[in-house]
Amino acid sequence: MFNERLKMIRTQKGLTQKEVAASIRLGERNYQSFEYGECKPSFDTLIALADLFDVSLDYLVGRTSAKESDTAIL
Repeated sequence: MFNERLKMIRTQKGLTQKEVAASIRLGERNYQSFEYGECKPSFDTLIALADLFDVSLDYLVGRTSAKESDTAIL
């Protein structure tokens, strides 16, 4: 689910894998391995992806269909 959602968000934003990888300071092949479902990103990388795509972590990993969090930051 995560890899499919990641690819969907990236293509909706009109970005290439190379552009996303560069934006989060990651090698292109490392980023590709996320989209291909070969490995999972670290917590720090998940945060960077959520920030880049302007979505919640729950949305990014498939726990919700809402792109933004319902909770306020305290």
